[in-house]
Amino acid sequence: MEILKVENLTKIYGAGNAEVRALDGVSFTVEKGEFLAIIGPSGSGKSTLLHALGGVDRPTSGKVYMNGQDVYAQNEEQLAIFRRRHVGLIYQFYNLIPVLNVVENMTLPVRMDGRKVNEERLEELLHLLALEDRKNNLPNQLSGGQQQRVSIGRALMNAPEIVLADEPTGNLDSKNSREIVELLKLSNRKYNQTLIVITHDEQIALQADRVIAIEDGRITKDERIRRAQA
Repeated sequence: MEILKVENLTKIYGAGNAEVRALDGVSFTVEKGEFLAIIGPSGSGKSTLLHALGGVDRPTSGKVYMNGQDVYAQNEEQLAIFRRRHVGLIYQFYNLIPVLNVVENMTLPVRMDGRKVNEERLEELLHLLALEDRKNNLPNQLSGGQQQRVSIGRALMNAPEIVLADEPTGNLDSKNSREIVELLKLSNRKYNQTLIVITHDEQIALQADRVIAIEDGRITKDERIRRAQA
């Protein structure tokens, strides 16, 4: 079942001689439960694409549909609610709030949405992420790998339909990188969440169901490696 549809997506920065086409007519679809890796050199437009998919960066033209809904037909307040409820974002540099502990950081999107924290889901995620004995720690009391686990927990706390990860292992050593990828794959299988990961790491890309390569804002390759889970 199709969960995401991108039609002729274009993002232009600047004007005249300074114009940069970060995205140039990108189109593709993504199935529910699919693990998609997006690869490409620095400056290719892949992070811009991820932000456009997640309702973070409004495109210059083109459409993004999630479950048939035109994402950018919404105003800024509606977009903020959409991001909190339907999209889980994971960044390379964690973006944790330094004065909040593990549980407070993980549950922040739920509380910002004015909703009650699902304690059962919180405990399940703390166990899944091996953070049960760290839940009262502040970010500066955690290792890099543990901080990234917290950011994953925050992204998954609202049970989003799509998880978008922008170089989630780029700031980690090889051991922590492998663990983070395994956790993302586990959440993809366990919760049937659609997972889209931007990566420079070929080994991560080869674990995906499908790989899209981007260069100069355009798709240069779209290759299926294996069938996504049903």
